[in-house]
Amino acid sequence: MDTDTVLAEELYAAVGLLRRHARHIGGRPFGDEPGAPTTAQLELVRLVRRNPDLSVADAAAELGLAANTVSTLVRQLADAGVLERVRDSADGRVVRLRLTADTRRRVEAWLDRRTAVTARALGELSQQDREALRRALPVLVTVAGALERQEVPA
Repeated sequence: MDTDTVLAEELYAAVGLLRRHARHIGGRPFGDEPGAPTTAQLELVRLVRRNPDLSVADAAAELGLAANTVSTLVRQLADAGVLERVRDSADGRVVRLRLTADTRRRVEAWLDRRTAVTARALGELSQQDREALRRALPVLVTVAGALERQEVPA
C-alpha cells in the first residue's frame, strides 16, 4: 500500500478509537432509553444545536443528504419532542429547526460531560503532545474540507 493509503487507514482507526472511547465514557445524550434517537437523527440534532433556525434544505446540504431524507428525520424528531419546526416569518413555505428546551439541556449536559472527560485525558499528555495535537487540528479540518470536495464513486 502507498503511504497515503496507510495514513488514511491509520487516521480512521485513531478517530474511530477516540469516538468509541468517548462514547463509552461520556455516554450519549439520550442514553439507551427506548426511542432514543438513531445515529443519523443525532447528527441532525448536533447540526441544529450548532445552527439554530436552520432550514430543512440547508440541513440536507450540510449533512450531504437528500432533502426528503432530512424531512423524514425532522418529522421523527419532532414527533418525539426533540426538535421544533417553526415557520419562517419572511417565507411561510420555509421551516426552521430548533431543539426543544429539554433536548438542549440534555445535549449541553452530555457535551459538558464529554468535554470534561476528554480534558482530563488531554491533561495526561505532555505539553509537547498537546501542542502537536493543537497544530494537527487545522490539518484535520483541511482534510475534512478536501473530503467534502471529493466526488462520490458511482
